[in-house]
Amino acid sequence: MIKVVAKFEVESDRIDEFKQIASELIDKTRQEEGNISYELYQNNKNKQILTFIEEWENQKALETHMKTNHFRTALPKFQKISTAEPEINTYTKVK
Repeated sequence: MIKVVAKFEVESDRIDEFKQIASELIDKTRQEEGNISYELYQNNKNKQILTFIEEWENQKALETHMKTNHFRTALPKFQKISTAEPEINTYTKVK
């Protein structure tokens, strides 16, 4: 199993825009083969920090996701309204 934690810090006046783009991405991603879960969380102390927490059956499923049109369309939009580069970490379950 692969887990991805992708953290974005979004411009304060564009949080709703980010969530709208994310909503479509989430809906389409949850239908992908190999996706276990795909959720978006907002930091309780800093509303500008939005984090995707994803689970994938394997690396191949994640790589396939990253080639989809909905992912390749959303990511540049997220980066355009973020205040910094996203922090994206990938983890492999060990136990």
